[in-house]
Amino acid sequence: MATPSETLVKYDPPVLVNKTDMKSRKPTSEAANAPGQGIQEILNRIFPPREWMEGNQLWVQQVSSAPFTRADIIQLEELLDRRLQQSQARGTGICPQRTALSFQCFDELIRQVTIECAERGALLLMVRDQIQMTFGVYQALNEGSMAFGTRKALQAELGKADEEKTISDLEEENRDLKKQLSDLTADNETIEKRENEQQRMENEKHAEKIQVLTKANEQFKNKLEGIIAAKTQNIS
Repeated sequence: MATPSETLVKYDPPVLVNKTDMKSRKPTSEAANAPGQGIQEILNRIFPPREWMEGNQLWVQQVSSAPFTRADIIQLEELLDRRLQQSQARGTGICPQRTALSFQCFDELIRQVTIECAERGALLLMVRDQIQMTFGVYQALNEGSMAFGTRKALQAELGKADEEKTISDLEEENRDLKKQLSDLTADNETIEKRENEQQRMENEKHAEKIQVLTKANEQFKNKLEGIIAAKTQNIS
C-alpha cells in the first residue's frame, strides 16, 4: 500500500500501529460512545483514516479534530494557490488538477465546519456529494462531446483528404485533356497546311493547263483564220 498523496485536508501526524494496538483498537460503535470521541468519530466517518504499509509496519493517519483559527483559513487559501501553481492548473475550462484541489479545499472546509457543528458538516457533505455527482455528469458529457468532436474532425480530415485526391485526379485529367487538345490542334494544323499546299499545287497545275489550252486554242484559231483568209483570196 503506497504512502497517501498530499491533500489540503488537515490530518494528524501518522501513528505507527503494531499488532497489539490493532487488537486493542475499539470498534467504531464503541469509539462513538467514548467520552470526547464524538466529533472524531464523525470526522472519521466523513474522512476515513488513511492506512499504508512501510515494510512490515502499518501506519495510520486520521483526520484532525483540532479547532481551526483565522490563520488556518488564510494558510489554506495560500496553500491552495500554491498547489494550483505547482500543478500548472488551467484557469479556464475543465481542469482535472483545479477540480481535485478545489474538492480538497471543500473537504477541509467541511472538516472545519463539522468541528463547530456536526449537522452543518453533514449538510455540507451532502452538498459536496451532489456537486461531485453533477460534475461527474458534466464531465462525462464533456468527454463525450470531445470524443464526438474528435470523430467529426477525423471524418472531416478524411473527407478533406478524399476531396484533395479527387481534385488532384481531376487536375491531372484536365492536364491530360489539354495535352490531347494541344496534340489534336497541332495535327489539325499540319493536315490543314498540307491540304492547303496540295490545293495550291493543284490550282497551279490547273492554271498551267488552262494557259496551255488557251495558248493552243489561240494558235489553232490563228491557223484557222489564216486558212480561211487564204481560201477567200483564191476564190476572188
